[in-house]
Parts: sequence; structure tokens; C-alpha cells
Amino acid sequence: MFTILTGAQFGDEGKGKIVDLMAKHYDLVVRFQGGDNAGHTVTVGEDVYKLHLIPSGFLLDSRVLIGPGTVLNPEVLADEIDMLEKGGITVTPEKLGIDAKTSIIMPYHIELDGLRESSRKEKIGTTKRGIGFAYIDKIARDEVQMADISSESSLLDRLSELAPQKESAIKDMGGDPGCVMDEAAILHYVELGKRLGPYITDVSYEVNKALDEGKNVLAEGAQGTHLDVIHGTQKFVTSSSTIAGSACSNIGVGPTRVDEVLGIVKAYITRVGEGPLPTELADEAGQHLHDVGQEYGTTTGRPRRCGWFDLPLVKKAIYLNGYTGVALTKVDVLSGLRSVRMCTGYLLDGRILDYPPEITSEVARCTPVYEDLPGWDDDLTNVKEFNDLPEAARKYVIRLEELMGVPVEYVSVGPGREQTFRK
Repeated sequence: MFTILTGAQFGDEGKGKIVDLMAKHYDLVVRFQGGDNAGHTVTVGEDVYKLHLIPSGFLLDSRVLIGPGTVLNPEVLADEIDMLEKGGITVTPEKLGIDAKTSIIMPYHIELDGLRESSRKEKIGTTKRGIGFAYIDKIARDEVQMADISSESSLLDRLSELAPQKESAIKDMGGDPGCVMDEAAILHYVELGKRLGPYITDVSYEVNKALDEGKNVLAEGAQGTHLDVIHGTQKFVTSSSTIAGSACSNIGVGPTRVDEVLGIVKAYITRVGEGPLPTELADEAGQHLHDVGQEYGTTTGRPRRCGWFDLPLVKKAIYLNGYTGVALTKVDVLSGLRSVRMCTGYLLDGRILDYPPEITSEVARCTPVYEDLPGWDDDLTNVKEFNDLPEAARKYVIRLEELMGVPVEYVSVGPGREQTFRK
């Protein structure tokens, strides 16, 4: 079975905990896009793991893979391996595989990213980790690949070819071009390449072979649907394709092999950085969602903007991904609100819309049309079954399911593995 899992909103929907919950049923868990600009948090008992690159299935028996559609900062990956080692979790080459064609984030990518964002009059909100510039080089065929840094001669040959254009670009933007051929940095990358070399594999071959053998594969996306570089709220998006179809191309698996597509949907909505968020709240309810939900970016630590559930955006995510099911997270955060609202449409220029406008500036001008449901005061964090939820919470979930037209398969009421149950 081949399952693809993506976020249905702007990221931070709780993908990591759902992957961790599901991983026991999968032989392989594969990350298919993004870089260390993504973050996922896995909580098991008292242990909390905040990761950016290693797929969430690392705690169970699954083999975890980083596919060639990702961009990889090898230093960040090495630090994650070391962090887990200190916690008693050894990530061996038998546990983790990295595709040889994975693009490497170089120091000059990070320099260029910071310079570009600083020069913008209207900020995008990039994490300044070099992600976008690494993807630019992938498309321009100027990338450094995982296979290159595992060989000192290959890396030096590649950098000698690329150095003039990178130094010129950095100089033109007012930066220090010395980072391109910095001897210490190159030596550091060579050492990282030697360390990570044993992890190199052919991810496409592994995944297809596993499917041929009747094994189960879970493809894990980063960020969220509306940050997709093509279909998201341009220009306030990430640098990769975050929707389910990109899992096939970024891993190297034919679309006919896909069996399920699971969307992760937060019971409200959040966004980090700039860009439209039609249901954004600047009132007491918004503060409640932020504080109770502990809404801070895993990667940046920036406070997340919070709003009510936005059905038009989720409808678009359903179309873009082809969801066969949904996992609804953070329902517990709504406890304590007198009423809970869901945006069922938009008002734009006197017209009611049930689907988002394609142009980002028009999305920003939309006024939400709300449906109100009664709230509840009960603490949900110890609930183990759907039928044990208070009536108002059950009605909220059922109403969302009706509006989405996609079955809610999982409901989450807390960060722990035991706080998610089947509907």
C-alpha cells in the first residue's frame, strides 16, 4: 500500500504526530520535498523530538528515507542524528537512507537567501535557510548533490565550476563572496559527506521494490497545501510543491501506485510569516487559540497567526490533493470557547464565494462568512474515543466532515501518541 500524507492548510497542522502514529503500519516512511525550513514535533510520553529533516517514523520499526525532491543541509541532519543519539536513539544507515540526487544546501545559498529577503520591500517571511536558492540551482542544473559531497574531488570540481557565478551574484547583492570557496567550510562539508556517505541510497528503487514486495510505504510532505510553489498564495509560499502529486515525481513512483491520500487539517487555522489569512483573529478568541495551542513555529519560533477554520481553503486542498481521508488535529484547543465558528464562504465585491479566488491579492480582500456552533468547556486531553467527546465537540467534527465531503478518519486531542483516535 502506498499512502501520501500532506498538510491541508499553511503547515503546522500536526503532520509529525500523525506520521508517528501511523508509522507502525508502514515499512518505509519517505520525506518527499522541502528542507529544514519545515519542522515536525513528535511527543512520546515525556519525550519531545523537534526535527526538520529526519522523517517522523524514526521511533518505530520503519526505515525512513529522504527523497531526491528534498534539499538537504548536511550539518542540520548531522545535528539531528547527534541529538537523537544523546537521547538513546541510534540512527544507522540501516534506519535512514538519503537519495544520492538530493540537492545540498551550501553556505552561499544561505547567504543569498538572507540578502534577497533583506532587499525586498514586501517581505515573504522566508526562514533564510537557503531553501529557495537550493531549489533554484536544482532547476538551473547548478546543484551540488548528496553524491558530490561524499567525494572531496567531486565537491571541489563542482564548486570550481559554480564559484564564479555564485561569487558574482553575492557581490552584486552587497554580500561577502568569500563564503563560496571558504576553505574551512569546504573541508567541513567534505567531513559531513564522509560521515553521511554510508546513508546514500536510491530512494525510487527502494520504494518501488518495497511496493512490488507488498510492503507499505508512507510518503510524508512538509509545509502545507497553500504554501505550494505553484498552487499556493503566491508569492507568500515555499519553494517546492507541497501537494500529493509531487510525492510521485519527487520520490520517483508512478501515480497508479497511490492507494490513499490523507490530509492533515487543524480544527482552526494558523500561518507563520506573511500572506493572506482571511479568518485571522485579533481578539480574545485568537489569543485563546494562540496560547492554548502553543502556536509558535517549530523551525523559527515565530508566533503563528491564528484564525477560525476556513472551509474554502480546505475545499481547494481537497481538490489539489485528492484526499481520501482527513486527520483532524488540535480539537482540544477549542475547549473553553463560548462558541466556535467555521468560515463556510467568502464575501468579495458583493459576491458570496465558496471557493478561494485564484489571485492572492483577492484572497486578501475576502471577508469570511461564518457558521456558528455552540462551544464546550470540557477538557478533551484524556478522551480516548470519539463517542466520549462532549456532544458539542462531536457535532463540530461531524459538521466539518459534512462540509468537507471527506471522511474524518482520525481525531487528535493533544500532542501525545495516545491522544489520537479513530473517529
